[in-house]
Amino acid sequence: MAGFHTVGPNHALIVSGGSKDPRLKVGGRMFVLPIIQRAQMLSLEVMTLQVNTARVYTKEGVSVSVDGVAQVKVGRSETAIRTAAEQFLGKTVPQIAEVALQTLEGQQRAILGTMTVEDIYRDRVAFAKQVREVAATDMTNMGLEIVSFSIRDIQDEQGYLEALGVRRTSEVKRDASIGEAEAERDAGIKAAQAEQSRQAARFAADTAIAESERDFQTQKASYDQQVNARRAEAELAYTLQEAKTRQQIRQEELQVEVVERQKQIEVQQQEIMRRERELDATVRRPAEAERDQMELLAEGARRRARVEAEAERYKLQTVAEGERDRVVAEAQAQAEAVKLQGDADAAAIRARGTAEADATRAQGLAEAEAMTKKADAWKQYGQAAMIQQLFESLPQVADAVAQPLAKTDSIVVISNGGDNGAGAGASKVTQDVSSTIAQLPALVQSLTGIDLISSLKNLPGVVPAAAPPNGARPEPAAAASPQDEPTAQ
Repeated sequence: MAGFHTVGPNHALIVSGGSKDPRLKVGGRMFVLPIIQRAQMLSLEVMTLQVNTARVYTKEGVSVSVDGVAQVKVGRSETAIRTAAEQFLGKTVPQIAEVALQTLEGQQRAILGTMTVEDIYRDRVAFAKQVREVAATDMTNMGLEIVSFSIRDIQDEQGYLEALGVRRTSEVKRDASIGEAEAERDAGIKAAQAEQSRQAARFAADTAIAESERDFQTQKASYDQQVNARRAEAELAYTLQEAKTRQQIRQEELQVEVVERQKQIEVQQQEIMRRERELDATVRRPAEAERDQMELLAEGARRRARVEAEAERYKLQTVAEGERDRVVAEAQAQAEAVKLQGDADAAAIRARGTAEADATRAQGLAEAEAMTKKADAWKQYGQAAMIQQLFESLPQVADAVAQPLAKTDSIVVISNGGDNGAGAGASKVTQDVSSTIAQLPALVQSLTGIDLISSLKNLPGVVPAAAPPNGARPEPAAAASPQDEPTAQ
């Protein structure tokens, strides 16, 4: 059995001798004739090669040192093994590796001379692939194949790669700053647009509410005006009918009623003047002043907002000149938002003030028109209406005259009745009250120029009372008896 030779899968057995071509065997055994044939081993293991090329000038004339790693082995095909046997049979593995290393270094140097430093640095995979493809032909001619090839490091002595990295770092930082500024600018613009949309929606809602309130107040004022006019007409018609009825059934009480109505006319006239002045002071002038105030406040707010926006924009321009584009965009957006907000607030205040002023003016005009119609009605009825109003106010006058007595807890009268028999005690008090009331016609005539007694006499259907004989005045009421004198109460 001495002629049998066994090989593993990582070796190739080559038997030569005899008339035939050399025989190959990978991973098995083969019989070798002693003396006639010769058996030799060829390693198929992978060889790791450190492909280092120092100071190689690139296409731009920059010298670089490239450190690569290659995995090389004999090919598995029979042709590759026969070719490798022709080249390396009888040589050791380090000798085969040295031949392959020199081949790869030469190809790597040649390819470095055709590329720039940027191409080698940025795409190492492409560079390694190109070296592998160029060297593959030479390796195949020697029966070898490149299992893998990669670039581990690229260096240069002049600092070219470091400068290239610094420049790229600066470019990346610059692009990042620009991107951040653009993002902030876009965010500011979108925020301003959103705020503008919100302010526009709020302004539209406030305007609609103000318009609704104005329409409601206008319609309410118109309705109140109609109701007041009808009420005034009804009151005047009722008053006129009541006056006519009373003239027919109360002829004996005309004198008192004329005084009462005359006084009431005077009071109503004073009330009309007071109402007009009150309306002027409490409604019209405050409404006009409030409207002017609102307009001034709105104008001031708008100007203040404009000034603040201009100041803010100038401040941003002076502080951040290097970031001018972003700051100017942000300042303009803020100024536009403040301006829109000021305009919206001013328009809302102006609309609300106009609505309130219109409603107040309509209410005042309605009351004034009702009073004017009532005054015209009184003017149309003439003196009879005035007398009726005076008569209706006489009970109030009498009540006012009697008020001091109603508030008196006790009265002590010390009197002997005098020599003229005018009476004393409670009768004297009653006589004073009657005298005061009897002086009302003269008082009314002095104040208004209207003679109530003459006016009553001139009314149709009124019969004057018989005058006392010899022009004597009517006797006063009988004096109260002494037992009626008041005591402390």
